[in-house]
Amino acid sequence: MRRFVLLGFLLGGPLAAQSPTVPVAPVPELPGAGRPVDIDAYRARRARLMERVGSGVIVVPAAHPRDLEAEVLQDNHFRQDDYFFYLTGIETPNAWLVLVASMDGEDEVTLYLPRRERGMEQWTGRGLGPGEDAVRLTGIQRVLPYAPDSIDRAAARGRRRSGGPLYTVMYVANRDNDRIRRWASSGQDVRNIVPLLDSLRTIKDEVGIAALRRAVAITAEGVTAGMSAAHPGMYEYQLEAVIEARFRHLGADRLGFPSIVGSGPNSTVLHYDMNRRQMQAGELVVVDVGAEYAQHTADVTRTLPVSGRFTERQRAIYDLVLATQEAVIEAVKPGVTIGELGSVARRYMADHSGNLCGEGDCGRYFVHGLSHWLGMRVHDVGDYRMVLEPGMVLTIEPGIYLPEENLGVRIEDDVLVTQTGAEILSAGAPRTTTEIERLMQLAEGSQPTGGN
Repeated sequence: MRRFVLLGFLLGGPLAAQSPTVPVAPVPELPGAGRPVDIDAYRARRARLMERVGSGVIVVPAAHPRDLEAEVLQDNHFRQDDYFFYLTGIETPNAWLVLVASMDGEDEVTLYLPRRERGMEQWTGRGLGPGEDAVRLTGIQRVLPYAPDSIDRAAARGRRRSGGPLYTVMYVANRDNDRIRRWASSGQDVRNIVPLLDSLRTIKDEVGIAALRRAVAITAEGVTAGMSAAHPGMYEYQLEAVIEARFRHLGADRLGFPSIVGSGPNSTVLHYDMNRRQMQAGELVVVDVGAEYAQHTADVTRTLPVSGRFTERQRAIYDLVLATQEAVIEAVKPGVTIGELGSVARRYMADHSGNLCGEGDCGRYFVHGLSHWLGMRVHDVGDYRMVLEPGMVLTIEPGIYLPEENLGVRIEDDVLVTQTGAEILSAGAPRTTTEIERLMQLAEGSQPTGGN
């Protein structure tokens, strides 16, 4: 039987099956963050990693809190390191995970946690420190207090016990690179564990898929709320506020990336995120947003008519983009590559452009890639040369951008690769022109008209 503790993230299906007005049952307030985590799932992830390594010691640091005085913080001052979170599910800063993979099968897992500081907790809240609570909440039987030299000693002991190399997380942004350089300069066999961890992360287990489902469902509801609220005269940032307020209302931890709300000429700017322009009647607005939940993010784009109805020209461009996307999603299945899907998109667009974009097909106005991996980051880890396998999650996002007409259309959905094809995780956000217009006109009709 699976064991769950209130620490990491809430497993749950799409929000469509849950009324957002129904209060969620309260959960005990626990240190280290506050949702259930599947202890056995994280144990299985660590076991898979150690099995892949064979023999050696693996040292994975948690993230450090950001500097409130030196950095511009626009969300939480702390977000856990993805690799540490992937292996533990806990959100405690300045912690360390040490795994000893032994050829004799006697693997060892040790979590090092900073001691709790009562004075600091008045500023930052109760922390998770070493002790019986940490053992119970994490499922890790060896939880020891962190000291400045404890990780060096643990790494040396692990190497002697395993007889293998020292693996650790090496990437540019790692604030523990000085320690890693010291290990390497001492003559130890130090190797980067990131490629191996990335290969595990590309195929989501049921815990990762559940977190993504929740993030995507929240995002779809936010986008739908935005559709209902959009109207001429509204500022882009006001539409952004409606969407992001819905995210937080439904339990999102933060944004997966800065929201893109681009109207009129800004609809043709791919990563526009200033969101300061006033939207005008007759224009389109591209809404590209993603809620983060349990350290997994969605990435959904819809293009809306500000006035609630597409013009004939806008509808024709939109329908070509949508039909292109549908052709690609139909082609998603195990064994194909993202590059091959990109070819499907461009071939379909070329064959069905007609004279929509003048001489030549509309493909020359499709100026970005079709897809990227999705998971703990909006552009998640993964090699784009890989063939698709069940459990992979990617975006499908064709677009056409006509700057001379101030007309941009992008439609982006999050897709889970299944055994036989694809599941559109973001299907909860209306996609067709008919669905979008119906929703926007229904919302317009429900607004009070004033009068005596």
